[in-house]
Amino acid sequence: MTIDADDVRRLARAVELAREALEAGDEPYGSVLIAADGVTLFEDRNRAGDGDETRHPEFEIARWAARNISPEARAAATVYTSGEHCPMCSAAHAWVGLGRIVYAVSSAQISGWRASWGVPASPVAPLPIQAVAPSVPVDGPVEQYADELRALLERSARRP
Repeated sequence: MTIDADDVRRLARAVELAREALEAGDEPYGSVLIAADGVTLFEDRNRAGDGDETRHPEFEIARWAARNISPEARAAATVYTSGEHCPMCSAAHAWVGLGRIVYAVSSAQISGWRASWGVPASPVAPLPIQAVAPSVPVDGPVEQYADELRALLERSARRP
């Protein structure tokens, strides 16, 4: 698929949630689950600041979807996310049968930025979504969000 104006608009909400996460003391990531009919079903921001590094918004979306919508609705839904899913979130997405993912910045971009700031590498390899979940349709990155997300991630990385 190609990224259209509606995708770009929906990504704006994921970026807004990333900003909210940073303001709350968490790493700046946000995600939104949209039904096939365009209705927002669930959204969340990173909540890993309490020490539970599994509290990624993409993982929360997978959990919520598994509990609240049918397999058919999950497959037809789209997840919009500020940063490409980590391997944990990619696997959760695939295991519950969610559909398309649209991300603003890639894990390669994020890893490169973090390395340039001298931030230690993640304990989890920054694999592309399709290396973990090859049947999931994926679109991204969307370059118009790169500068803003880079700035948010840098602010997070440089916090005392």
